[in-house]
Amino acid sequence: MARFGAEVLADDGTLDRKRLAARVFGDETARRDLNAITHPRVGALSVERTNEIRDRGEPLACYEVPLLFENHLDEVFRPVVLVTTSLATQVTRAMSRDGATEAEVRARVQAQMPLQEKVPRSDYVIDNDGPLEATLARADDVLDAICTAAGVPPSRYPR
Repeated sequence: MARFGAEVLADDGTLDRKRLAARVFGDETARRDLNAITHPRVGALSVERTNEIRDRGEPLACYEVPLLFENHLDEVFRPVVLVTTSLATQVTRAMSRDGATEAEVRARVQAQMPLQEKVPRSDYVIDNDGPLEATLARADDVLDAICTAAGVPPSRYPR
């Protein structure tokens, strides 16, 4: 981590993701530098994994891309499925999951394109603000629709 220094390392020498996040979500230049370091590696790994999936004969693949719209990849990966939730739910869940403060979570959200700009650019939207059962049912419906559109029997992906 020549760019970010030893302060983003844990005592055992591994990356301290929380320290790195605090650094890059508070500094636009640092965030751009981190993206320049990681995105080429992520892209190369994506191509490798996509080829493996293709070689296995899988008709569909799902690729989770946190910055899909920000990196203008929404025309490359179609269809686009967007999972949305309210800002309050995002903050609560991220604080619980990551042990982050409210300010840290809000800084991460602010670094991303607003959901209201992503929704019209998406092919399918799954609302993740309600009960888990409703989210899962909607996800199943979306998968069925994608399968049907691609000529893949939805039964290929059992529930």
